[in-house]
Amino acid sequence: MAEFGAKNIRNVILLSHSHAGKTTVAEHILSESGAIPKPGSIDEGNTVSDYSKDEIERKVSINSSVINLVHNGVKVNMIDTPGYADFVAEIVSGLGVVEGAVLLVNAVNGVEIGTMQAFKFIQSRNLPTAVFVNKIDKEHADFAKCVEGLQKKYGKKCVVIGYPIGKEASFKGVANLLTKEGMDALQGEDKERAEKESEILVEGVAESDDALLEKYLESGALSTEEIKGAFRKGVVDGNIIPIIAGSAINGVGIKELLNVIVNYLPSPADAPAGEAINPVDNSQVEIEAKEDGVFAAQVFKTISDPYVGQISIFKVFSGSAKSNSTLYNSTRGTREKVGQLSTIEGKQLKPVDELSAGDIGCATKLKDTMTGDSFSDEKSPVKFADFIIPEPVMSFSVKPRTRSDEDKISDALHKLSAEDLAFKMDRDAQTKELIVKGMGDLHLKIMINRLLERFGVQVDIGTPKVAYRETITGKGDSQYRHKKQSGGAGQFAEVWLRVEPLPRGTGFEFVDDVVGGSIPGPFVVSCEKGIKKAMDTGILAGFPVADVRAVVYDGKTHPVDSKDIAFQIAARSAFKEACQRAKPILLEPIMEVEFVIPEEFMGSVTGSLSSRRGRILGMEPGESVQTVKAKVPLDEMYKYANELKSITAGRGTYTMKFMHYEQVPSNIAQQIVQKAKQAKEEAKEE
Repeated sequence: MAEFGAKNIRNVILLSHSHAGKTTVAEHILSESGAIPKPGSIDEGNTVSDYSKDEIERKVSINSSVINLVHNGVKVNMIDTPGYADFVAEIVSGLGVVEGAVLLVNAVNGVEIGTMQAFKFIQSRNLPTAVFVNKIDKEHADFAKCVEGLQKKYGKKCVVIGYPIGKEASFKGVANLLTKEGMDALQGEDKERAEKESEILVEGVAESDDALLEKYLESGALSTEEIKGAFRKGVVDGNIIPIIAGSAINGVGIKELLNVIVNYLPSPADAPAGEAINPVDNSQVEIEAKEDGVFAAQVFKTISDPYVGQISIFKVFSGSAKSNSTLYNSTRGTREKVGQLSTIEGKQLKPVDELSAGDIGCATKLKDTMTGDSFSDEKSPVKFADFIIPEPVMSFSVKPRTRSDEDKISDALHKLSAEDLAFKMDRDAQTKELIVKGMGDLHLKIMINRLLERFGVQVDIGTPKVAYRETITGKGDSQYRHKKQSGGAGQFAEVWLRVEPLPRGTGFEFVDDVVGGSIPGPFVVSCEKGIKKAMDTGILAGFPVADVRAVVYDGKTHPVDSKDIAFQIAARSAFKEACQRAKPILLEPIMEVEFVIPEEFMGSVTGSLSSRRGRILGMEPGESVQTVKAKVPLDEMYKYANELKSITAGRGTYTMKFMHYEQVPSNIAQQIVQKAKQAKEEAKEE
């Protein structure tokens, strides 16, 4: 039997703009609960959740970390997430396994772009939320302004429960507006504001329950117990968002925040039934957090530990999992032997015999399991939805420095991509380059650094080659004779063909229009082979040819010297000649890009896009931000993430996807062709 039932578990995710103090909050919550003797420090590099070498060096969270603690008989599993948009995959996967969220707001900066993005994530999952306004002790901290900003953006459901006693350097505690504890320490204007916020709190609680509202309207007051009960219901239903003031670095407000998490945020048993599908017949299945239910779980994070091996962290949604058993991976249709199950606190694993419904834990050394995979009963299989991760926006080409690096790089990159769903790798079929893709410059540089630190793989990085294509805009005709007579068997083939342009995206079409058997059937096939080889090597700059129809309509043969290779060579040369006469052009990939930009930077961003040959397709206004859709050549976007960060002070983001191919402007095309010719000549000299 598991130690904690679903009603006594809280799964919570910490979200915020970068540098709002999530990791410090997590440390002090662990200390407040007695899970650790004293809080760790980011500056000293000894925090529980920021434990990897790159996090300690950079003093920022890069990975999501799971910590757990027990407070008043309730187990809290908390996921500390990075604040940088580069590491969005860590947030998305964590959101899928929690029932509540804690949103941190920097009391000095107020509601920032990262705060709004975090709130969008929260709203996408309808997660009950508490807000912790951190750094009240800092100079220029303004609690009232933060509350006003939250209420302006997210409505009157944002209510203060923990009001600051003092401000900036004099901040010393938190008054609980729900229980009135600490209210007598407030004076003057603060006391008036707190009493006003208390009235708003009571009104908000009353409005969340019809019976209480009627009583409140009749008597004008509610008992503390009535308020508490209705307050929790309002929070669980998403109708109330409690706000607590605090200073994580000084541990002030932490006890109040922990009490809100334990007493008011929902347990797995409070949450609506989850949805999954039966992979056998694709029918919908509802999953409830019941210990005696059919087993169902999902892996939301994978860690490659150099000593332990692969660690698969998962949440049990229903039923239970036991140590030294077999789990059925319903995503891949495989069985996994499981040794010791554990709960996880940063990098520390704590052995447990069982994980039951609502709890989070991990297993090690699973052979076929990846992030996002589902576990279930083999007789009643269920599969949870995949995590929807934004497409990477930045790419680097990587080249191993040595032969030994080349042997190790593929395995190392696969392990890194298993850990981080936003980090992807592939080999470009056209350019033959190994390409790594990520959410930004910082994201990719950290991954490249991990290649060296963890796997000893050194690589040279560069901007990927653009997968240009070549095509024609007119018709062209050619008659080419291939004749070789230099000792031994001769070669002879004559091919007459014409080329015509096809609509963009059509590809290639071969037409056999030979009449009278001037080219026998087998040699027509040889012609097609030769043309396809010519298409691979291009006609202008060596890029593949696309959207062309090639029509072979006549030719000549020799009774002895005509053969397959001769017709391949003749057709290849005829095709190139015909294309040269058909007004060849270069094509480049065009991306559809969606930007989310603070309003004040709109002019700078649109000007920047224009300089990069971008074209605005539309704009959609939002709350202090604009969503801009544009089409931009891929070549102009490879390093745009850094420029956008510079223009918008790190507050602008974008996603992009392939749209179509378009003609390269003639002046740029000339430069590309010239570079290709120079590279070819240099290769010959070598």
